[in-house]
Amino acid sequence: MTEHDRRAATAIRPRRRSSPRPAGRGGLHPAAWWLWALGLGTAASRTTNPLLLGLIAVVTGYVVASRRTDTPWARSYVVFLRLGLVVIAIRTLLHVVFGGVGGTTVLVDLPQMPLPRWAAGVRLGGPVTAEGLVTALYDGLRLAVLLGCVGAANALANPKRLLRSLPAALYEVSVAVVVALTVAPQLIVSAGAVRRAQRLRGDASRGPRALRRLLVPVLTDALDRSLALAAAMDSRGYGRTGTVPAVIRRTTGALLLTGLLGLCAGAYGLLDIGGPSMIAAPLLIGGALLAGAGLLLAARRVPRSRYRPDRWRAVEVLVAASGLTAAAAVLATGALGGAAALNPSTVPLAMPSLPVLAAAGVLVALLPAFVAPVETP
Repeated sequence: MTEHDRRAATAIRPRRRSSPRPAGRGGLHPAAWWLWALGLGTAASRTTNPLLLGLIAVVTGYVVASRRTDTPWARSYVVFLRLGLVVIAIRTLLHVVFGGVGGTTVLVDLPQMPLPRWAAGVRLGGPVTAEGLVTALYDGLRLAVLLGCVGAANALANPKRLLRSLPAALYEVSVAVVVALTVAPQLIVSAGAVRRAQRLRGDASRGPRALRRLLVPVLTDALDRSLALAAAMDSRGYGRTGTVPAVIRRTTGALLLTGLLGLCAGAYGLLDIGGPSMIAAPLLIGGALLAGAGLLLAARRVPRSRYRPDRWRAVEVLVAASGLTAAAAVLATGALGGAAALNPSTVPLAMPSLPVLAAAGVLVALLPAFVAPVETP
C-alpha cells in the first residue's frame, strides 16, 4: 500500500467516539442545588429586614428562571411562591385577630371579645397597631422567602438523580426516601393532569369549590405514583437488610444518632435569631463529622455498584459555595455588630437599611445563573 492509499484509508476511517452521557446527566448535581438553596434559606432565617429578604427572593427567582427546565418538578417553584403569599396573609390575619406586638400607632380598633382568666395574654379583636402589623408582615415575609428557597431546590434539583446519589448506607431506608422525595413533584404533575382533564370535560370552575374537587384526585394519584415507584425499587432489592455483626450495628447506630442530634442542635442554633451561634457552629460541624463517619461505616456492609455515578466537578463546588457564602455573610454581619440592620426595629418603627456585607454575600449566590449547566431532558 502506498503512502497515498494509507492516508486515504485513514481519512475515511470512522473516528471512535466516547460513549455519550446518559440522558438527563448534562445538568448540575442535585446535591449542589440543595446546598445552594439551604445556604440562602439560612441567610433568610437570620433576618427580618424586608430589603434583604426581597433581595434573596429576587436572587432565587432569577436563578430558577435562568436554569430550570421543562420537567414536571420545575413547576413547583410557582406553587411554593403562591404558598408563601398565603403564609403572609395568614400571619397578618392571625395578628389582627389574636394580637401580638403592641404599639402606639393605632390603625383600627376592632371590637374585643372578653376571655376568661385562664386565657390571659390572648385577646380576640382589639386595637390593631402599625407596629404590630409591620412585625407580622416581616415574619410572614421571612417564612415566604424560606418557602421560596425550598421551592427553588425542588425546581432545579432532579429528584431521580438525587435518589441515585444517596449514600449506600441509606439504601435500607430508600423506599421511604423515595415516597418522601417524590410526593411533592408528583403533586405538581397530578394537579396539571387533573386540571386538564376537567377543562376537557367543560369544567372551568374556580375558587374553593374547584379546589375541593381537585384535592382528592390529586392526592390519590400522587401517592399512587410514589408507592408504585417504591414498590418497583423494593422488587429490585432496595430496602433489604443483610446479616451484620451486633457490634458494627450498634456502633453505626450510635454514631448516626449522636451526629443527627448534633446536626439538629447546631441547625437550630444557627437558624434561631437569638440562639448562640458560637456554640451552634461547632455542634453542627461535629454532628456532620459523626454522621458522616456513621454513614461510611454503614456503607461498607452494603455492597452496591453504580453505573456512571454523578461526579462533583468544579462547577458544583462553585454553586454550593455561592449559597453558603450568602449564609456566611449574613452570619458575619450579625457577629460584627449588624444585628440592628438584620432585624430592624418595629417598636418604634424605623426605616430598614440594607447591610452591605450581607447584600454582597447574597449577590454572590447569583453565580449559578451564569456558570451552572442546564440539564437536558
